[in-house]
Amino acid sequence: MTTSSKNKLILGLFNVTFLAVLTGCGGGSTMADSGGSTGNTISWTQGVFQPSDNFDKQCQALNQKHFLRSWSNETYLWYDEIIDRDPALTASVSDYFSLLKTEQKTDSGANKDNFHSSLSTAEWEAQSQSGITFGYGFKVKLFSSSAPRKGLISYTEANSPASNQNLRRGFEILEVNGVDFINATSQADVDTLNAGLYPKQTGVSTTFLFKDINNQQTREVTLISQSIASQPVTNVKTFENDSVGYFQFNSHNAIAEKPLFDAFNSLKASNVTDLIIDMRYNGGGFLQMASQIGYMIAGAANTNNKIFERTIFNDKHPTINPVTAKPLAPVMFIDEFIGFAENPAVSPGTPLPSLNLKRVYVLTTSSTCSASEAIINGLQGADIEVIQIGSGTCGKPYGFYPTDNCDTTYFSIQFTGENNKGFGEYSDGFAPQNTVDNERLPVRIAGCAVADDFSYQLGDPNEALLKTALSYRSNGNCPVATSTASIQGFAPSSVSDTPDVFDNRATTLIETNKVLPSN
Repeated sequence: MTTSSKNKLILGLFNVTFLAVLTGCGGGSTMADSGGSTGNTISWTQGVFQPSDNFDKQCQALNQKHFLRSWSNETYLWYDEIIDRDPALTASVSDYFSLLKTEQKTDSGANKDNFHSSLSTAEWEAQSQSGITFGYGFKVKLFSSSAPRKGLISYTEANSPASNQNLRRGFEILEVNGVDFINATSQADVDTLNAGLYPKQTGVSTTFLFKDINNQQTREVTLISQSIASQPVTNVKTFENDSVGYFQFNSHNAIAEKPLFDAFNSLKASNVTDLIIDMRYNGGGFLQMASQIGYMIAGAANTNNKIFERTIFNDKHPTINPVTAKPLAPVMFIDEFIGFAENPAVSPGTPLPSLNLKRVYVLTTSSTCSASEAIINGLQGADIEVIQIGSGTCGKPYGFYPTDNCDTTYFSIQFTGENNKGFGEYSDGFAPQNTVDNERLPVRIAGCAVADDFSYQLGDPNEALLKTALSYRSNGNCPVATSTASIQGFAPSSVSDTPDVFDNRATTLIETNKVLPSN
């Protein structure tokens, strides 16, 4: 169904868990706010909340904390699972925000909320619109973040320092600026690894030692970080005498809309009868873009008047959106170009192409998250057969509105989503029906469990996931199930207490959530 191009949904991408210090919660306190000019006295009584509007855009630290406390109580999906602590007893605004989330677990023992975070508003706006990041142009897949570590290049961006040095998928990281990536145990060494791997500005010179897993040869390469314009849609091609379409889809960001439009137009012109979408490293993005993709796969006849995703807020807001104050309305399958990016190359309102398919193949890993999972769930709700090849997805049916207060944008889970059939509980992800990894409790769907294959480049028909999809299409059979703990999948190392290599850049923390704007 056509939806106004003004009604945009933004999706951010991040996967971070904050460490919080549990502070005591008592009866009440009163504290003069000496950080500002108003001279107001702000009181706290456990379980009593003023409207968040009383503190909105008041940038003294205590006012900001009271804003976040009330705002979370009003809009957080699990507001009744937050321990109500006195804001005056927590050192900083960011420390206090990190406490405003549930500490409960899913049935499988995973954290219920792994997606609570914030970043500067300037960073959020720049990243969500442009897709610009600081780096070298390669993406790293970490199989273990603590020693003994294992990390490989999953893919490289075109025309980047990495691709210009002929780095490619399947290169394993051995050293960063002379520090042993695999075995480093001191915090100082791990700080060097993090600073080198995940630069926060341009002009950072870093020397890497890589090993090619295919021939075991090592290479030392010095790269200088720069602004990297990501390519969210690549490798558009066909197989099986043009009957099978394929493309690699890395992010639902603003700049992805035009290449998605072009990709589906190209595949439609080829008269493909099947489609394989490679979303194995797609952490999420715009929810409306996921809906557009669903429409371009299935077409009008299969999606007309069907809900792509119905948003559900906490029990205080059964009918009214607590952020927009408008009646709750579902996201339908969207059949027109929206124009997420500034100055879009296609006029908003332009009809989208569609392939009119009744089934689609998706290639997935644990890095497939949020809006990518919404594509799977939304299509299943419209009776489109989704065949999953790979390993289980991350498990995030939740989303939020990015909320700015005093130049910081906050991301706190505010809604969950359900498809046209009312299903939305996949907090442990989706997984192929013959999955052999049992540490979680995923929703199992048709398909084949296949470990990610770093011995071939993405889009190569010999790469294990793509090869399996093409074979399954022909005969409906899966190969012997492989595990993410297999040799091919590169088993995670055993847990240790050594410091973690971790990408905590704002641009990465935007990559695993679906978000709605308040306008």
